[in-house]
Amino acid sequence: MTKGPIVIVEDDHDDQEMYAEALKAIGIPNELRFFDGGRQALDYLTTTEEQPFILLSDINMPGMTGLELKKILQDDAYLAAKGVPFVFISTNATKVSVRHAHALSVQGYFEKPQSLEGIKSMFRTLFDYWELCKHINNT
Repeated sequence: MTKGPIVIVEDDHDDQEMYAEALKAIGIPNELRFFDGGRQALDYLTTTEEQPFILLSDINMPGMTGLELKKILQDDAYLAAKGVPFVFISTNATKVSVRHAHALSVQGYFEKPQSLEGIKSMFRTLFDYWELCKHINNT
């Protein structure tokens, strides 16, 4: 597995626990960094020397939305140069939300599965792809 922590920006603690359980169940060994909102994730990303493997974010969060976080990461030269793949996982999968996300050049947008099995299946697909895909962490 590609090195680097997995950054998860999700304000629902039940979802955080399900994500952690699903990632462990499918054998993803990376450390997990959970943040309740975009502001906390941004603070981490601007101060860490770690190179995250991937950033998974909800869209609708109080304070700073996932879309606002992605826009800041894209517009900041230092953060953009880190080249961290950015993927949305949200219950909000309307045509408008997906269009806004892709206008910000996200690397993926997934509708949040309602079951642990669905989350595991989504993560298997997602991490299989990013393990094979050439990016800053595995070139």
